[in-house]
Amino acid sequence: MRLSCRLLPKTPALGARTLRLMAGFTLLELLVVMSLMSLLILAMASALQTTSQTSERVDLALTRSDDLRIVSGFLQSTVGRISMQRRGYPYKEGASQFFFEGQESQLTWLGVMPAGYAASGRSLMRLRQEVTEQGSPALMLQYLPFKGASVEPDWSQAVSHVLLSGVTRLQILYQDARPEPPVWSPVWMLADQVPQRVRIVLQTERGPLPDLVVALRPLPASDPRAQGPIFGGSIR
Repeated sequence: MRLSCRLLPKTPALGARTLRLMAGFTLLELLVVMSLMSLLILAMASALQTTSQTSERVDLALTRSDDLRIVSGFLQSTVGRISMQRRGYPYKEGASQFFFEGQESQLTWLGVMPAGYAASGRSLMRLRQEVTEQGSPALMLQYLPFKGASVEPDWSQAVSHVLLSGVTRLQILYQDARPEPPVWSPVWMLADQVPQRVRIVLQTERGPLPDLVVALRPLPASDPRAQGPIFGGSIR
């Protein structure tokens, strides 16, 4: 039995584009797509890393700013309130007659330690830059309880406290307000007076910090210029 050729539908010829679409992507196209995806992922990762680093830097800057504000407030309240108590033990000729020694690398004074410290109240304090036991540089405060004018301080018994970590250099300048204009010097040489102000210059691992200028205000009962009765006991 013969089949008529007209009963068989003719299959249209497939074009080259249709065959290519049915065959899928070529190797070159896959490589191009993968390269573009890699670049996109790399850009996203870089953006995320930049955002993370920026956030960390902002957090570090805020923390550093808070630390500096706390240290500044502490020094303003302690260095700014000094006792003019005269020393009652033998000391080096030409040295200050008060419990005050001003050098370029350290400052020693008698003042009032804020409440909350083991030696709160009148204390001998010394500000200096040191390397901690962990090997990191820091701004250090050493302090001793004041035991009387006739007792020479033993700094080997002092308690040390880190005020600000990362401080690599400390410079202290002292203002003599007698001349006009006032003069700043790295060492305080006047035995019968204390400076009008001190300037504390700090250099850290991340760069210099703003200078801190502290006006020295003698405690009223210890100021030889003060006159009049004192009620409630001596606060020298």
